[in-house]
Formats: sequence, C-alpha cells, structure tokens
Amino acid sequence: MAFSMAMDWNEGEVKMHNLLRVDGWDNPTSTMLTPQASFLLQRAPLLAFGTLDSQDRPWTTLWGGQPGFSEALGGGIIGTRTFVDAINDPVVQALVGGTEKGEMRSGNEKMLSGLTIDLMTRKRVKIAGRMLAGALSEVEVEYEGGVKHAENAPEQQNQLQLVYKVDQSLGNCPKYLNQYEIQPALTTSKLVEQSPNLSNEAKALIAKSDMFFLSTSTEDDMDTNHRGGPTGFVRIVSDTEIAYPEYSGNRLYQSLGNLQMNPKIGITFPDYETGEILYITGTTEILVLEDAAKLLPGSNLAVKIKIDEARLVEGGLPFRGTRKIPSPYNPLVRALVSEGNVKSSVHGSGSQRTVRLTKKTRVTPTVSRFAFSIPDGLAYSPGQWAAFDFSEDMDIGYSHMRDDDPRSLNDDFVRTFTISSTPSSDGSADKEFEITIREVGAVTNFLFKQNDRAGFEVPLLGVGGEFKIQQDEGKLTPFVAGGVGITPLLGHLPHLSLDPQKLRLLWTVRHTDVDLVADTLRQWPALAKCTAVYFTGTDAPNDMQQKIVELELLGAMVERRRIEKRDLDAVAADTWYLCAAKPLRKSVLNWLPGKKVLFEDFDY
Repeated sequence: MAFSMAMDWNEGEVKMHNLLRVDGWDNPTSTMLTPQASFLLQRAPLLAFGTLDSQDRPWTTLWGGQPGFSEALGGGIIGTRTFVDAINDPVVQALVGGTEKGEMRSGNEKMLSGLTIDLMTRKRVKIAGRMLAGALSEVEVEYEGGVKHAENAPEQQNQLQLVYKVDQSLGNCPKYLNQYEIQPALTTSKLVEQSPNLSNEAKALIAKSDMFFLSTSTEDDMDTNHRGGPTGFVRIVSDTEIAYPEYSGNRLYQSLGNLQMNPKIGITFPDYETGEILYITGTTEILVLEDAAKLLPGSNLAVKIKIDEARLVEGGLPFRGTRKIPSPYNPLVRALVSEGNVKSSVHGSGSQRTVRLTKKTRVTPTVSRFAFSIPDGLAYSPGQWAAFDFSEDMDIGYSHMRDDDPRSLNDDFVRTFTISSTPSSDGSADKEFEITIREVGAVTNFLFKQNDRAGFEVPLLGVGGEFKIQQDEGKLTPFVAGGVGITPLLGHLPHLSLDPQKLRLLWTVRHTDVDLVADTLRQWPALAKCTAVYFTGTDAPNDMQQKIVELELLGAMVERRRIEKRDLDAVAADTWYLCAAKPLRKSVLNWLPGKKVLFEDFDY
C-alpha cells in the first residue's frame, strides 16, 4: 500500500505561526503525487504554474482551457501539453525560452510549482517539484469548414510539452473561489506594456479582478496558490505598489512562510472576459495586526507588494471564462486608509467606552431605533457615525470553514452606524444618542434580539465622519435618500430651513418601510412639504393606502414607482446631497453629470 510522509514546517512557516499565535500541528503536505492531485490534474481545466527566471525572480502564469491537457505518466511524473503564449509568457520563457521549435530542453531539475484548479466545482490541489524536460512546437489551427471566424484569426498556435516530477501535493479548501465556466480560446499575444509602473489599463484590470495567482519560493522549494475575494479586493497603493488582505484560511501560511524567508513574489491577474493577463514580479512586505490595520483597516494580516516588473499582455490567455456564482465566503472590500476607510478613525484609537442600550423602538418590520446611554457623555456633530465593537459577544474564534455563516470568518464585528439623533445645540456632551438601522446581517440581527430592559452593553470605539449639510443663501438644497439613508439628514434638521424653496427631499423606500416615512414626518411635520416619496416593491402592507393618505395630508408628494432621472431634472440645484446603497448611488451620480454631489457612503 502506498503512503506519504508529512513534511516539516520551514523556518518561515514557523515564524508566521509564532507571529499569529497559531498552535503547531503536523504539516499535511504530502511528499508525493497523491491520487487526489493526479485525478484533478487530469480533469481540471486550469493550471496555474510558477517558476523562477534567470534573475531568480518568481513568475506565475495560467494555462489550460479544457480538461485533459495534463496526465499522470507514472512514478509521480506529469506530462502537460497545452497551447501557450510563447512570446510574452514569462514562465514559458523561463522554462523553454531560447530553444528552437521542436527542440527538447532538459529541465536540469529546475524548480517549479503549480495549482490545478476547477473553478466551477471549487476544487484545487497544489503541486511542487522539478522540471525534467520541455519543448515548444507550432501547431496548425484547424477551423471548422476551413473558414476562419475572423480575418485576423491566427493560423498557428504555440504548444508547450512539459514533463515534470511532482514531489509535493496538498489539497486546499474551496473558500474564496469565485465560479467561472472555462472555454478554450486561441492566443493572440500582444505586449501592451512592460514597466515597473502600473498603467491605467493595468490598474483597471486589477480593479475588476476577483482573483489572482501567486508563486513564492525558498532556496529549495516553491509554492503556487490562489487568492480570491470580491471584485476590487486588491487595492492600488501607488503606481508601483499594490496590497491585498490575507483572509482567514487554513493557517498553514505556506506562501507567507516562503515570503518570510524570501520576499520575492510572482503574481498574475487574468481577465477571463477579454483574454488579457497581467504578470507582476516584485517584493513583498507582510503586515501583521496593527501594521495591517494601518494600511487596510479591518485586516489583521495583509501583504504589500513593491512591483519590480509588470507585464500586461493582450490576448495572452488560451481560454475565456464566464463568471457564475461568487464565493459565499467573500467579505466586503476593505479600502485603504488613503481611500477613506472609516475604520481607520477608530481602530487603535484608545478611546473605547461602553454604552448601554436603554430603548429599542421597532419602526418597520426590518428597521428599528436604538437609544444608548453613555455616562460621561458623547460629543458629536450632525451626520457623524458611531463605531461599535460587537466582537466580545459574537467572535467565537477561529474556524476553518463555517458554511452556516461564511462571512463571519473574516469579520472583526466592528460596525459603524450613522447617529440619527440631534446633538445638543451648545456642543456639550450628550448622555444619550440614537441610531436608526435596518436588520441586514449577523451583527444587526444580534442587536435586534437584545432586550432594552436587560442592561445590554457594547463597547463604543468612537465617532467620526464629516457629512455636513449646508444651505446656501437663496439656493435650493436637495437630499436624495434611499431607505435608512435618511439618517444623516435627521440630525441636521433642527439647523436647516424646512422651507420647500430651500430644502428638497427625494426619498425612495420600499413599501414595507412606509412606517419609517410616517414616523419621520410625524416627528418633523414641516419636512413633509419638502418631501417627495417614491415607494418601490410589490409586498405592500394591507393598510398601505391609508398610510399614503396620511402622508399626503401632511403635505408630502407620494409616487408608487422608482425614482427616475426626470425627478432629479425637475430640481434646479448645483449642489446635491446623497445617502443611498451602491445601485441607487451609481444611478444618481450618472443622472447628475457636472453637478457637485456630496454623499454618505454606508457600504461598510
């Protein structure tokens, strides 16, 4: 019976375990080609591959297009035959560059690593070993019926044949793998740029990417793996630097362990839609705990990459992909501090205090108002937010997988909510403040379950934000709100003129939130004459019509439709205020070209 021995941890992996206080256990990496790895190599449509160039810089590429381009030859030896970009693919150049077509090159035990991956089934297995031999050849392209699908369609493709011995393999979990359906395509390689600086085109590719592949190395080992997340999870620090958060994984830290010993990295961003591919090699800085939070608030582990060379290639992928279902484990995008990440104002501020829930008022089936007391008082301005830390009650510690609540693996349980109450007019500290929020996730669900008579307390990390509404003399001030996006306006109301000629509120809400509108306008009757309400959705309450009549009697204009561009066109104003979720915010910004739009972003 065949068996495999577990490997020892290398020095860098041990350092990562110590830095993050991870208890040690056996390294599960097999010292052979496991049946699992052999099976997936022959059936997965993609193979990410890494090796070193002549300057010992790691590069990563992505090959494939359909299952069956790799096969097991016995004794842990794999043969891979695939169309490649022989001109601009740095891995192909490092393996067989300089050889004549059809000429076999000895591998000379060249170190390499790979990741065989099926994005539809979310299966992946890492492999590592040594190159035995490789060769490039030219293959004539046969078109159905002998007719090209386009005038400039290629007549030949470069085919790589590679034989290598696998002496390490390890299956990985499906977390952060976004589904793509892969189809083969022809390469039409064209080098767009080659520089240590990212062009606008390269930045755009990174900004739309929801995954990349990376290779790292030590003196005698290599590792290739995948990093995925929501679109835009990799942030652009500058023209020569990028950064990404390391999400909760299997805590083996094999890539990061290699980087502790050798900070060089090779990464590649594929554009499955267009066939573009961005190759990058550079030097990393691993950021842990506070250092990570200073760059990417909400992270306790991040990697910053200084680019040595970026190579953007048009038509470099031998396949295309259609995006299907994103990974349920993807957290929200974490913006850089320089991009205005609000959590940068509260993490590590040292101003933590405890507030107590004193009153909970259900406004609609999914919206409630919460009042909190704070003994030493809270000074805040209209439109600011308060940051709460629910980790003491909700963080249950590390889990490898948590399918019942996948996003909780990367959740710091810090939430910022706009303060909806009005601060004291003299600027003194208030002993109580309110938030008005919707139940939309695990944290708000937890808060909604709390009894306001049970003495529930939660740490308050601080307040922040500078969303100030100002009315200019003789000008109309319009505010567009989506649902609970009304909250930044509420704290400003005592200081605003509620004259329809000076203030206009365009408020789009669900039918089920009619009581939120009614509650607001009852508290501020003068606001009704400034308000146009747009009710959306089909699940209207039974007494909807009666409540609409009440709103109209108060003086509000009511429409049972979505807000449209024509509604904004009817308002003559140069400066607008906006608080809405992304889809509506995007529409409003498109509807107001050339206008000054100040908006509150509550995507966090």
